Amino acid sequence: MSITSSSQLWLYDTTLRDGTQREGLSVSIEDKLRIAHRLDELGIPFIEGGWPGANPKDVQFFWQLQENPLKQAEIVPFCSTRRPHTQASDEPMLQAILAASTRWVTIFGKSWDLQVTEGLKTTLDENLAMIRDTVEYLRSQGRRVIYDAEHWFDGYKQNPEYALKTITTAALAGAEWIVLCDTNGGTLPHEITEIVNAVINHLSLVMSSTAIITPQVGIHTHNDSEMAVANALAAVMAGAKMVQGTINGYGERCGNANLCSLIPNLQLKLGYSCIGEHQLSQLTETSRFVSEVVNLAPDDHAPFVGRSAFAHKGGIHVSAVERNPLTYEHIQPEQVGNNRRIIISEQSGLSNVLAKAKSLGIELNKNDPQARQILEKMKKLESEGYQFEAAEASFSLLMYEALGRRQKFFDVNGFQVHCDLVEGKANTNSLATIKISVNGENILAAAEGNGPVAALDAALRKALINFYPQIADFELTDYKVRILNGNTGTAAITRALVESGNGQKRWSTIGVSANILEASYQAVVEGLEYGLLLYFQAEKKLRVKNL
Repeated sequence: MSITSSSQLWLYDTTLRDGTQREGLSVSIEDKLRIAHRLDELGIPFIEGGWPGANPKDVQFFWQLQENPLKQAEIVPFCSTRRPHTQASDEPMLQAILAASTRWVTIFGKSWDLQVTEGLKTTLDENLAMIRDTVEYLRSQGRRVIYDAEHWFDGYKQNPEYALKTITTAALAGAEWIVLCDTNGGTLPHEITEIVNAVINHLSLVMSSTAIITPQVGIHTHNDSEMAVANALAAVMAGAKMVQGTINGYGERCGNANLCSLIPNLQLKLGYSCIGEHQLSQLTETSRFVSEVVNLAPDDHAPFVGRSAFAHKGGIHVSAVERNPLTYEHIQPEQVGNNRRIIISEQSGLSNVLAKAKSLGIELNKNDPQARQILEKMKKLESEGYQFEAAEASFSLLMYEALGRRQKFFDVNGFQVHCDLVEGKANTNSLATIKISVNGENILAAAEGNGPVAALDAALRKALINFYPQIADFELTDYKVRILNGNTGTAAITRALVESGNGQKRWSTIGVSANILEASYQAVVEGLEYGLLLYFQAEKKLRVKNL
């Protein structure tokens, strides 16, 4: 693998190793395999899979990838240099690296004299021998080596002469990449620029007198100073050709450089070649896929890929964006697979309503009386405690109703919820009974659930499943309750927000009432109603397409 263009950059994803060190993040072998194949589809050239030998999970991960290999990415194992006063050929952890059967391996070593003497408890000369012996041994076994210079920037700032000796040793031993790591995340961009320039000049000068090809320089940054992305960009502009990072910036402490921000900045803003344009348009989907697999809520406000990255709330902003998106958007959302969203709230103007209607395929203009009615109804409900920016599905239903287009899938004629109390504590099971009518047919259903809302949801589904089997695919993914005026005690107004999904899309609905069960009922009912609306709209589009 060689650099073919001055604008070519090599991306190196370490989500599966460094990213999994994030507090609260845990993945199975199956999770790691799914993420690896998705990153492969995204066009990432190098994917670090973990440290085989450090734990059984990573060993099995590399074995399974041999059975089902990636299409284009190089899967890379990660390991340290050999231990002090041993031989690399006798090092068990290096044998596990070789057993992974990859073409590339990544080895990290100490750059900071403090880490050598205090961490490894060995001499500076022995550390150099560890680096040399490890890289040479792996090269003798036919492996191509990426050398991660751990704590590079701290080491260089404290003892530049020794730090340079460590990477020179790795280069002369045959490492093809020297990756400079800001392991503690405390370096600033101007320091990155200065030091990367110094390293590139040093390696070029030293290697020019040898027959060995000068290794390329890479960058690996952490976000402890909120500088990981900025530092990585500074390194690239100073000449680094490899950028290491993680999807969504996952990583230990404050995280790593976020590839979801780095890739579009490098490719769309600075003109570097990272991945294909069609792959770039999968970035948002990949970000959300990974967050789903690792069971962490997506950051709605993340740049480029967040749900709010191209959301517009103020009426003046919306009006301007509708005329020319460049007024409030720095790139086209579609370039990274995202989309523009118009937020509906009490701050909205008529332009918000018109834009929202347009997104639903409804053509309205400012002279239509329904548009003004929708705006006034929305503002009235918001004053009562509704929050439509958090429940766009409910606002869509409100809009359809105002226009006389709201489809009635069912009517709820009443419900009861029963909770037993045992020694002053609520029983884990609640019983809900519900009466509904569908197409003139009355249905009575009852169901138990872990709490009153779960019981109500179960009873409603039980009553509807024979009429709308599609709801079996709907799931209630989140439920939030907020007391709006707590100073009124038990008479306080309650806002219930319910998030539902069908495996492909998610939508949020809202209910507001002095009765927490009634507020929850409103949100649950509208969640099912909106899910059915999406299903039948999709079916209609499919029929039209097949005509």
